[in-house]
Amino acid sequence: MLVRKENSENAKRIAGFTSCINSVLAGGLWFYFDLYNPGFQFCEKYQWIKSTGVDFELGIDGISLFFVILSVWLSTLMIFGTWYSVKERLREYAVCCLVLQAFMVGSFAATDLFIFYIFFEAVLIPMFFLIGIWGGGNRVYATIKFFLYTFFGSVFMLLAILKLYTEAQTSSLIELQGFHTSFHLQIFLFLAFMASFTIKIPMWPLHTWLPDAHVEAPAGGSVLLAGVLLKMGGYGMIRFCLTLFPDASHFFAPYISILSVIAIIWASLIALAQSDIKKLIAYSSIAHMGIVTLGIFSLKPDGLIGSILQMISHGLISAALFFGVGMLYDRFHTREVSHYGGLLKIMPGFSLMFIIFSFASIGLPFTSGFVGEILVLLDSFSVRPIITVFACMGMVLGAAYMLNLVRQVFYGKLSTKLGLDSRLDISDYISLLSLKPFEKLVLVMLTFSILALGIHTKPVITPIRRTIRQYYTDMTNMKPIRIESKIRLNHAR
Repeated sequence: MLVRKENSENAKRIAGFTSCINSVLAGGLWFYFDLYNPGFQFCEKYQWIKSTGVDFELGIDGISLFFVILSVWLSTLMIFGTWYSVKERLREYAVCCLVLQAFMVGSFAATDLFIFYIFFEAVLIPMFFLIGIWGGGNRVYATIKFFLYTFFGSVFMLLAILKLYTEAQTSSLIELQGFHTSFHLQIFLFLAFMASFTIKIPMWPLHTWLPDAHVEAPAGGSVLLAGVLLKMGGYGMIRFCLTLFPDASHFFAPYISILSVIAIIWASLIALAQSDIKKLIAYSSIAHMGIVTLGIFSLKPDGLIGSILQMISHGLISAALFFGVGMLYDRFHTREVSHYGGLLKIMPGFSLMFIIFSFASIGLPFTSGFVGEILVLLDSFSVRPIITVFACMGMVLGAAYMLNLVRQVFYGKLSTKLGLDSRLDISDYISLLSLKPFEKLVLVMLTFSILALGIHTKPVITPIRRTIRQYYTDMTNMKPIRIESKIRLNHAR
């Protein structure tokens, strides 16, 4: 009754309230997380398909903890950040937001390969509708391209899961950590899993779906696409490829590092040439994910830790940037960089926060973007110095396109292409274009999160470090050890 068509505004309120409750519960996971237990915690296990032994298994360790929190946090901010911009089909929009939140959490918490695959694929459904219904003029093309790319890669992962299950007679990640497969089989399984993860993250040259999806997606869709969905690719590489196929990971690491550097430099050069703000940020995401894969396949503990921090940081920064672009579009109905100028004069608060987000994207010290990048580069340089030098060149290009964006949009003379009334003075513009309450709240919360993670990283690094360092006895030779979870203990409690 509360969400009938005539009361569709209630759908937003219910979705917002539900997401706030989920955010509190996600924060509780962090509060009650045992820092001295590197294995899976908060485990749940239910019998699903009895004849096959496939169970519905969920659990969280130091690697997945912050991805779960990030998923809930950003989807909550998505609801409030688009509170004023989404005005049609509010009930359907609220359902998509909550369902997508549930599927994202399930993907990061699943400890059974089949359950992970189900959640990993299920996120495509609400995202398909978010882009296809509330997207831009070319949304149908972008939606179909996004769906076909990601679904095609996942078919290979499903085949690999089936093969692994027939070999080990189990699909439980906890049990598979101690299962050894031959090198040749590892090669096949690794490539099949990576076919899915490289498209999702995305890596060059399988990235072409991302700019189209971002440009056509609504602001909220872009926030979760860049902030969470891309991270599933990097998370999958760490959780499955490195853990289950260590020999193959070691064999392919140099080649993936080369592809990572190509992605960093190529995406940065393309971003320099962009006139659409949203497309520029989309290409910057490809470059940042190149840093992530570079750190993952450095195969060193701090490189892995840096990659996870980089993914968390990029989730916050990209969400903030896409929120900002959406708010600009709601006011001026354009994303062309050349149409802007002088916004610092008429939107000072918004401009200051957007500039902070841009500096964080560059990796300025005391922002979240700095910590992950420096850890990745340090460990990567110790393994592959020449490749790392080229990666640093790409980061210089990143600074060039972000600073150029800031200069053109916020400094200089006020552009005449924004459609502003010339009869109004500066004070009138400030009151007319001021941020609405929920918009201000979302940007302030993201600003605080980005600066807090950059200044005080220990609470985040500690659980990640303990799990990463316990996963491998020797990162150079990639010898995994099995970490037992406390399933029975948690059930007993």
